[in-house]
Amino acid sequence: MDRRLWLRLAAAAATGALALRPGLARGLRADPFACGVASGSPSDDGFVLWTRLDATALAQPAAEVPVRWELADDDGFRRIVRADTAAALPALGHAVHVELAGLPPDRWFHYRFMAGDAVSAAGRTRTSPAADTLAARLRFAFASCQRWEHGYYAAWRHLAAEQPDLVVFLGDYIYETATPRKPDRPLARTHALHRAVTLADYRDRYALHKSDPDLQAAHRACPWIVTWDDHEVENDYAGLHGRAAPADFLAQRGAAYQAFYENMPLRSGALVRGMAGLGTLGGVRVNERYAFGRLARFHVLDGRQFKDLQACRDRTRSSAGAVREEECPELQSPGRSFLGAAQERWLDAGLAEDAAGGATRWTVLAQQTLFSPRHYGPAGHATVPTDSWDGYPAARDRLIGAIAGHAPRNTVFVGGDIHQNYVCNLHADGARAAGPVIASEFCGTSVSSFSGTTQERVDALVRRNPQVVFADCEKRGYALAELTPRGWDTLLRGVDDPARADSGIATLARFHVADGRPGVQRG
Repeated sequence: MDRRLWLRLAAAAATGALALRPGLARGLRADPFACGVASGSPSDDGFVLWTRLDATALAQPAAEVPVRWELADDDGFRRIVRADTAAALPALGHAVHVELAGLPPDRWFHYRFMAGDAVSAAGRTRTSPAADTLAARLRFAFASCQRWEHGYYAAWRHLAAEQPDLVVFLGDYIYETATPRKPDRPLARTHALHRAVTLADYRDRYALHKSDPDLQAAHRACPWIVTWDDHEVENDYAGLHGRAAPADFLAQRGAAYQAFYENMPLRSGALVRGMAGLGTLGGVRVNERYAFGRLARFHVLDGRQFKDLQACRDRTRSSAGAVREEECPELQSPGRSFLGAAQERWLDAGLAEDAAGGATRWTVLAQQTLFSPRHYGPAGHATVPTDSWDGYPAARDRLIGAIAGHAPRNTVFVGGDIHQNYVCNLHADGARAAGPVIASEFCGTSVSSFSGTTQERVDALVRRNPQVVFADCEKRGYALAELTPRGWDTLLRGVDDPARADSGIATLARFHVADGRPGVQRG
């Protein structure tokens, strides 16, 4: 499909501006809501309601389907607030994105969808507090990395039971390849999907993950804010650089981006026609700001779409790998960017806004991976991973300088990707972990993905890095943060056994950040 037509259809479907042909969903072969329901992109007057119909359940899979939706004050749907019909278009994978506005702030609602005689499970969502309100509390969970075959999603079941106000998902919702079986590392479950390259491949990947009932429950529990990392497209890709030839990779990335939009509760405004440097396929904008009144503002970052190629990367390898500092002077090149120049300017402007008059109590930088520096050996002779912020030291220094220069009241990083829990203090001199502490960081473990290291190695790294307050690689789970005007508390939650769908959960550690006092305290 012509991309401009696809963008127009997506925008029209989100606003209900399409002429619907009634009756096409009556002959259903199975439950069309097998992918569940979700909400996201919250504001103080609205949000997005999402579902995606299972085409195999439709009598006419190539036809558009009218889907009725309802928004209610109560879970019994006796007090309907809004109701209408949206189009599930085959060109958009039969996804439905309903964008609502004009609702009262700081309110919970219930929603559901109907296609033919089928009714979806009901979800719960909310608007944010009004822009000028200093809310008393915000409870949000953040998580990442949910490889299907590495474990069950008991973490999502427990997260849903926590009833947070918000979930922030930080990347690797799907994985483009399957993990082969190895005698020394058994898999919790398997699937037969081949490596994702086409739009159909990526749609199948999302359908697989979204079939999990515990993940569906977490989506129904509250609105989500989402960003991506590499595996939504391909391991360790950077900007326009992937494993395939440039034209082939651009087509693959475009398919992956479309599938991401189809399967996430994003606004149609996230679809961008002509983002500079992105080729004819354009892109999806995931870097966005979300405010919870004056209590918190989330700056959600994109560490993939605009990223410079990893330093000294061997293009014959499927991963970026690590390099020795003395053998890769490119590591220190001042022009290399993790976020891209335009996003760096966007973030700098947002930090300045947060600092102006102390309007924002908690500035939250939600990004993919560990931001704090880790020193791996003697200066100049260490082996450095090139795909993380450690591989982009000049870009990290620019962001540290922006935080120190603008000085928002409280700055906290949240991240994922590394399948380990890290809690750190960020210093003004990040490279040497010296100078005053200017921000705090919580990097969460994976929902299910293997860690790839040992606690012995992690402990050795901690001994070399005094800015690291806590590190653990052995648990899978999520983090739960509670913010008030006076402080920030984080619980690191880990399941007992990710190989069991009925696993219990425990709190691994808890930490506190006091208002106006950057730095993390244990307990």
